[in-house]
Amino acid sequence: MEKILVIEDDRAIHKALKHLFESEGYSVEVASDGAAGLAATRASVPALVILDLRLPRMPGREVCREIKKEAPALPVIILSAADDEVDKVLLLELGADDYVTKPFSPRELLARARAVLRRASRRAAAGDRYSFGEVSVDFPKMELTRAGRPVPLTPQEFKILKYFAQNRERVISREELLNEVWGYNCYPSTRTVDNHILKLRQKLEKDPADPVHFLTVHGAGYKFVP
Repeated sequence: MEKILVIEDDRAIHKALKHLFESEGYSVEVASDGAAGLAATRASVPALVILDLRLPRMPGREVCREIKKEAPALPVIILSAADDEVDKVLLLELGADDYVTKPFSPRELLARARAVLRRASRRAAAGDRYSFGEVSVDFPKMELTRAGRPVPLTPQEFKILKYFAQNRERVISREELLNEVWGYNCYPSTRTVDNHILKLRQKLEKDPADPVHFLTVHGAGYKFVP
């Protein structure tokens, strides 16, 4: 039975989500503040974390950062009452897998949770280590070397790289990357994809101006060629 950890300080939401997910066959653990939620994650790693952005004792952004630093593959869905786009962009950089803005439909959250769990399952099945050209990457450890030298990537860059590795030699649209890697059906701009690909080229291509691995397919998206 897959366990879902809900980190949320609203007791009414505790009760509603516990009932929702348990009725669908999931085990549910609840934590009422950020510090307790992080401790619960460390004590027994769940299949999914549902994390409120505004928490006592430890902000949701800090909790997300710590979770992704310690367990990069652990999926996190953010519950946010904020409409500030800066928060949403920051959450992407921290590696959050999806977000739902309050007030939300329980059925929508359930559907998003299932989608995130499916993506996590596919990523796990795809293998933990991968090499191409001068690059070697260990995805669980979030470690990458190029020509034997360590190269730092952000959590989101690791996720993009792994999705490319799973779909090599295939043209992938910006919208697909947003939906499958970020997990967002709506996002302020597809330019965020272009910016991340640019950073990957700068870090992993011999000549970022003339890439051989991360190729632009004009009018269609991108293609990864190992």
